[in-house]
Amino acid sequence: MAFTDYMAAQKLGRRRYQDALVHGKYPYLPVLDNILSYSEITSSVSLGVMDIPLSRLVGTKTEDRTNAFANNFMPLLPEKSEFAAKWSMVFDYQIKEGIHDPIVAFEYMNQFYVQEGNKRVSVMKFLGAYSISGSVTRLIPKRTEDKENKIYFEFLDFYQVSQNCEVWFSRLGSYRRLLKLMGKAPDEVWNDEDQLFFRSAFGRFAKAFQMAHGEKLEMTVSDAFLVYIEIYGYSQTCAQTEKEMFNALQKIWSEIQLAERGRQVELVQDPEAARELSRPSLLNWFIPAGLLEPDTLKAAFIYTKTAETSSWTYAHELGRQHIGQVLGEKVKTIAFDQADTEEAVAADIEKAVDAGCSVIFTTAVQMVNQSVRSAILHPEVKIYNCSIKMSYSSICTYYARMYESKFLMGAIAAAMSRDDRLGYIADYPIYGTMANINAFAMGARMINPYVKVYLEWSRTKAGDAAARLESQGIRYISGDDMITPQRASRRYGLYLTKEDGTIENLATSIWHWGKFYEQILRILLGGAGDTSAAKGRKAVNYWWGMSSEVIDVICSENMPHGINRLVELLRNSIRSGSFHPFDGLIYSQNKTIQCRNGESLKPDSIITMDWLAENVVGRKPEFEELTAEAQRLVTLQDIEIDETSKMES
Repeated sequence: MAFTDYMAAQKLGRRRYQDALVHGKYPYLPVLDNILSYSEITSSVSLGVMDIPLSRLVGTKTEDRTNAFANNFMPLLPEKSEFAAKWSMVFDYQIKEGIHDPIVAFEYMNQFYVQEGNKRVSVMKFLGAYSISGSVTRLIPKRTEDKENKIYFEFLDFYQVSQNCEVWFSRLGSYRRLLKLMGKAPDEVWNDEDQLFFRSAFGRFAKAFQMAHGEKLEMTVSDAFLVYIEIYGYSQTCAQTEKEMFNALQKIWSEIQLAERGRQVELVQDPEAARELSRPSLLNWFIPAGLLEPDTLKAAFIYTKTAETSSWTYAHELGRQHIGQVLGEKVKTIAFDQADTEEAVAADIEKAVDAGCSVIFTTAVQMVNQSVRSAILHPEVKIYNCSIKMSYSSICTYYARMYESKFLMGAIAAAMSRDDRLGYIADYPIYGTMANINAFAMGARMINPYVKVYLEWSRTKAGDAAARLESQGIRYISGDDMITPQRASRRYGLYLTKEDGTIENLATSIWHWGKFYEQILRILLGGAGDTSAAKGRKAVNYWWGMSSEVIDVICSENMPHGINRLVELLRNSIRSGSFHPFDGLIYSQNKTIQCRNGESLKPDSIITMDWLAENVVGRKPEFEELTAEAQRLVTLQDIEIDETSKMES
């Protein structure tokens, strides 16, 4: 019996050997001693006896017997050799008694190399076992700037709390992201139950991923697992069977492939580019125009709050009302509010689909994961989520270049003020916010090279941000961009606090979401195809600004004529593309050059900006300082809030 199994294992080994040669790969087991000859080891740590995942066992410590195995640990030597006889004895012992003696192995860069027990490992791999007991010594390399080295030290931090060595990512920051999705703090030690649930879920996913032929992708199982729980959630993943995971993987395979390609987002920066993206395919030219051009559309808008309680919802509701005014009977709209949980978002999307909506706008970043899940369930429906830097191909995302208007607001503030101090109140430290702050500071410095912008945050536990600025004698302040009808306050936009305590409003930035919705829906009505034409192939993010009339600035009627002329000049220059707010030499607070003379910051650098300009006084808040709502948003967008923010303040 064991002899027959040896020949079966030998066949697998020889097949792997030939395949490796064909593809120019080393056909035998990697040798750790050879690898270490090119590396500097700073320390070694005994991990004791542990369960070693067989998927992480990749080679042997020394060159002894290296040629006896293919690089998948399957045997290569003839079936009548002494080696084959010993292999068969180990196989029989495993079948009858079970192998209990631990192997001896070394761990380096989260891969394991066998010093004693190669045949035991070979047998267990052949039998499809998940792990093997081993006495392990960890070899820790010197820190370098190499990407793999950085990932390894991130793994060490992860291992410290999880005692898990199965997870290995190919991208920096993934361990931190995994912990956030699990609801774990970076330094929160896992208990036995945490370890058991995770290992079980990860093991089931690994098998499902193998069934889906995930090994053909240039990504690790862990990379795919991270995408999976981003979409389905960690709790739901833990409750799924292997079969359910396999079926779910089939539905989100395009998202897995997008992650494999680096999760790049195509930024569509104006309506004309959107129309170009939506050009009908060659096949569409042979379809009668009437079948491509819908007479009417039904669109749904889903809000987290109500227009009465949220300025953000109010702005989008004004956009929906704009659709009714400009498109009339061509587009019917319905709205759902107070969808503040994923369950509520899912339910409202289902209601919208049942009501015949072919277009759904989910208007907050908190809705993005459920938007993806619903888009997968309803591929015939186009779902757009209001967020930025979210890499999903099943939906389109959209946002606006608010920093353009903030630049104008900074210029207005510096021109109006006789003081060198201005105030700025930001809300959440999420994508786009830092660009808004810095653009305001850049605009102000263009008018007054000595101006300082004092930064406060409104979504922290510290309380009233405006009061903190006013207590310092700062009178010109950039506050919230929008107000709600029932919670009206004069402290919005750019305002002046006079000596008697009264407020004078000077200017405000506006999000004209109606202009965005109008142009997207006109594209759909025009039969130009699907504005999410890249669905399943790439992530598309509409990122429009002043040139598309989605962003603008409204000034007070009492604004001096000269400043009005300045605003108009800057507005027209930004709209035409002849002027860029982030152009030329720019320093951050720690005197690092962020942009050089003759250069402009690229869109991705603006979106992901995590530094503050040198004339900003303040810092990013630490995670613990944020309100619960702000923490959820920061976690969702995977924004890093750490000690570097203190260093730049």
